[in-house]
Amino acid sequence: MISLEKDGSYWLAVIDRPDKANSLTSEMLEKLCEIAEAAHHAQVLVLTGVGKVFSAGADLEAARAGLAHSPLWERLSGAIARLPGLTVCAMNGTVAGGAMGMTLACDLRISVPDAKIFYPVMKLGFLPQPSDPERLTALVGPSRAKMILMAGQKIPVEEALTWGLVDRIVEPAQLLPAVRALSEHTLAADPAHARAIKTLIR
Repeated sequence: MISLEKDGSYWLAVIDRPDKANSLTSEMLEKLCEIAEAAHHAQVLVLTGVGKVFSAGADLEAARAGLAHSPLWERLSGAIARLPGLTVCAMNGTVAGGAMGMTLACDLRISVPDAKIFYPVMKLGFLPQPSDPERLTALVGPSRAKMILMAGQKIPVEEALTWGLVDRIVEPAQLLPAVRALSEHTLAADPAHARAIKTLIR
């Protein structure tokens, strides 16, 4: 359900559970953590999904069993945020709930049209993962972060683009080629040089 394709220093992790809106079980989340933690060997890590939803967050039954409160979510987003290379969320569709953490932790978010972004923690009675509100606020500002987290709004990616929450919108057939093109300069660079530039931006 989680696959990893490697092309040299270009790693592509794929969530493949489209019949369940790519919702994550604890095993899938653990696998994503392991990939992100190993990806210091890569210069580019791309996260994407199969189907029309990037990820709906926690699998419903797993959430009821406690996955919604699992430290694995924070482990995953922290591992992505710490990577010295370029990280890209290739949003093949809507992203929701706990899956927002890995999306926010990426350096870039490239989406297909007509997707939505939402994080229904207020409605469900959960707190967001600890680092998510800070990362969200850094991208969109406090008022828009409250629009998502407190007002529970579903933000179309076309609007999210104007907010800075999404960096580019491309047609589905061009999603992965566009991400690969954005990766070329980093892939061609000395890893230490890429790491130094990313450190300066931070």
